[in-house]
Order: sequence, then C-alpha cells, then structure tokens
Amino acid sequence: MAHQVTLTAERRTARGKGAARQLRAAGRVPAVIYGHGREPEALSLSQTELEKALTGIAAASTVIDLTVDGKPVRTLIREIQRTAVRRDIVHVDFYEIHADEKITLKVPVHLVGAPDGVRNAGGVLDQVLREIEIEVLPAHIPERVELDVTALTIGKSLHVRDLQLPHATILTHLDDTVCTVVPPRIEEVVAPAAEAAAEPAEPELIRKPRAEEEAEGEGERVEEAEE
Repeated sequence: MAHQVTLTAERRTARGKGAARQLRAAGRVPAVIYGHGREPEALSLSQTELEKALTGIAAASTVIDLTVDGKPVRTLIREIQRTAVRRDIVHVDFYEIHADEKITLKVPVHLVGAPDGVRNAGGVLDQVLREIEIEVLPAHIPERVELDVTALTIGKSLHVRDLQLPHATILTHLDDTVCTVVPPRIEEVVAPAAEAAAEPAEPELIRKPRAEEEAEGEGERVEEAEE
C-alpha cells in the first residue's frame, strides 16, 4: 500500500504570475485541483508542510488526503513544478480520486538483492526501466514494485512480465527490459614491446651540427698553417 499524506489547503481567488510570486514570498505554494468533471480550483499550501510531507516518498504514487477549507478530498499528485537549481516546489497539480474508480499512474521499480553475476563474475547491474505505468483502485496503489534480482547471471535480463502485481493491471509493454547484468569492462593492457614500438622514434642525425662543421674546418686550417 502506498503512503498516505494529509495536507491542508486554502482556496485562492487571485491568479497570474504576480499573485503566485506574492504567495511564494509569503511561504505558500500555488496549486490546482481537478478531476471527475469538476472545474479546476486554485489552491495554496504551506511551503514548509508540503516539502516535509513529500520528502523521501514517491509523490506520484502517494495518496494525498487534502483538506480544502475544512472539506476532505482524496487526491493524487499529477505534476510538481520545481525551480531548476534549488529544486524548491513552485506549483502542484492535484487530481481528485474516488475509492471505487480505477486510476492510471506510474510507480517506481525497486531492485532487491545482489545478482549472481555481480557477486561471482564481477558483472555490473544495469537498471534500464525505473518506473512502470499501472491501472489500479486507490486502495491497492503500491508504494513501489519490487523485483528480486538475486539469481540474475551475466548477460541475463528481467522484464516487465516478471513483475508481480496481483491487484493492478500493468500497462507498460510486458517485453520491456527492467534490468540486465552486463559483463565487466576489460581494460586493454599494452605490452612493453608494443609500447616501445608505439613511441615515436627520434630522427636519425644525418648531417653534423653547424658548430661541429665549423670546429672541424678550423682544425684543418690550423694544420695547414702549421705545415
């Protein structure tokens, strides 16, 4: 079962960028709630309470019991907008849900265990798919989907069809790869002889340096003078 979080929101009438900036300056986050044919309704929430409530959980699969001006509404978060650098929440979309209606959402995939190919063969576990899309009743929303990878050997993979979700319908393609164990990377070792051959050879000196030629010339002139 997914986490359930309780938050309090207030209706707001002011719209636009200017109003949103004023809300944030006052420590509140602009939000909107919609779903089940209701008109989108503008809200605001405490920045501190919202950040605290969503820390360490999968927000997309968390049921939010939202109290709006004293009236309880069960919701899911459809979208969270954050600042690029500090990752502060600047806007939230809430979607109203009903207990007897199935909903579509994405849940994270969590790998459990150390693969055989990693423990005994030095392989590397590569998780290709980190979330799947499912259809489920609100009461059966999983916090995450766990997949045991203990028996996975080098070159072997697990797929979406290997996931167990008895109370949900998986909408992601069943043949999609979730994870695989890849062989260890082998670094090429260059032999000393090969390294020597690869080094650029120094050019062979054909002509003597000018200083040596001049010195030899002077020696010949001295010998002629002595004769």
